[in-house]
Amino acid sequence: MRIIIIGGGILGTAHAFEAIRRGHQVVHLEREAEARGATVRNFGLVWVSGRTAGELDIALRARELWEEIGETVPGVGFRANGSLTLLRTPAEVAVAEETVGRADATTRGFALLDAEQARALNPALRGKFLAALHCARDAAVESRQAMPALRAHLAASGRYEFVPGVEARAVTTAGIRDDRGRHYEGDQVIICPGAAHGGLVRELVGELPVRRVRLQMMQTAPLDEPLTTSIADGDSLRYYPGYAGTALDSLNRIQPQDVVAELHHMQLLCVQRLDGGLTIGDTHEYREPFPFDVTEGPYDYLVGLVEELLGRALPPVERRWAGVYSQCTDPDAVVCRRTPVDGIHIVTGPGGRGMTLGPAIAEQTAELIGL
Repeated sequence: MRIIIIGGGILGTAHAFEAIRRGHQVVHLEREAEARGATVRNFGLVWVSGRTAGELDIALRARELWEEIGETVPGVGFRANGSLTLLRTPAEVAVAEETVGRADATTRGFALLDAEQARALNPALRGKFLAALHCARDAAVESRQAMPALRAHLAASGRYEFVPGVEARAVTTAGIRDDRGRHYEGDQVIICPGAAHGGLVRELVGELPVRRVRLQMMQTAPLDEPLTTSIADGDSLRYYPGYAGTALDSLNRIQPQDVVAELHHMQLLCVQRLDGGLTIGDTHEYREPFPFDVTEGPYDYLVGLVEELLGRALPPVERRWAGVYSQCTDPDAVVCRRTPVDGIHIVTGPGGRGMTLGPAIAEQTAELIGL
C-alpha cells in the first residue's frame, strides 16, 4: 500500500515510521525544510507520570515503543532516566502520598522518596525540598535530533520519500496536489497538521474541537555535572490531571501558586540534553491572539526555582523560545481524529502529549484504518 503523510512533526513522522514498519511505501510531505513547530520546541519528555487513568495504557505503550525505537534508531537519544517531582511543602507531599497509595502506582513506577533518597538518585539536587515523587517509567528523547534520525532510518528502507518545502493544497480521488502543482498518488492519506487548523484541514472537515496553546521555554549552556533524572516541581501536580484527588483539592485551597506562576499558568519541567544543557519551562497561554514576543518574568522565576532546587547557580541561558501546540478539547479523547472521506484521515491535537504519545497514536491509527 502507498501512504501519503502530510506533516513532518512527531505525529506525521511517527505515522510514517509505523507505516514503514508494517511494510508499506510512504511519501512524506512537510511545508518547511524541517519540522519547526511544537515537535522541536519541547522537552523531549516521554512522560508517564501524571497521565489520567484513561491515558495510562496508551502512555505505557508509547513508552515501550520509544524504547524499541531507541534501540533501532540510536540517534533519537532515548534514555530511561525517570523523573523526580520535587516537593517543597507538606501539602505537596500529601498529594504524592495519595498518589503512591493508588492501585496503579506500581504500574506507573511511582515511589515516594525522602530528600536523602532523592539526592542519592540525583546527586545534583543539593537544594531545598522535603521529598520527591519518583517515576521510574518516565524517559526522554532528543526532540531536535529525533526527526532527522527517524527519517534517515526510514530512507534506508527504500520505501520512504521525504518531500520538504511543499504544502498540500488539494485532495483528489487518487492522492494529493501540492502548491507546486505536483500530484502524489496514494491509497491512504494521513494529515498531521500540528497547530495549523486552517487551510486544507478546514476545507476538509470545518472547525475541529481543538485549541492552540502557547508556551515559553529556554535552554542553558552545559551544566558541569549530570542531572540523572528529569525534574518537576509541585506545580506540576496541579497541571497534570493524573494527580487529581482530595489531597490536590486541599493543596489548591491552602497553598496558592506564586503570583508569576499563576499568571502564566506555569509548572517547572527540566531535563538535561545529551550535550549537558538544561531545557527548562514552561508557561501556558490559552487565549488568542498570542503575543509575538516572549516575557522575561517567567524566565526569571524558573531560573530562581531551578537554582533553589539544585542549590547552585545555573549556567548562562543560551536560548529562549516560544512554541504553539494543538490540543483536543474533548476531555475523553487523547487526540482528535477525523475521516472526512474514505482514505483521508486527519490526526491532530494531542496537546502537550505529542512527543510522549506519538508512536502509540500512530500505531492506533494504523489499526483503526486497517494499514
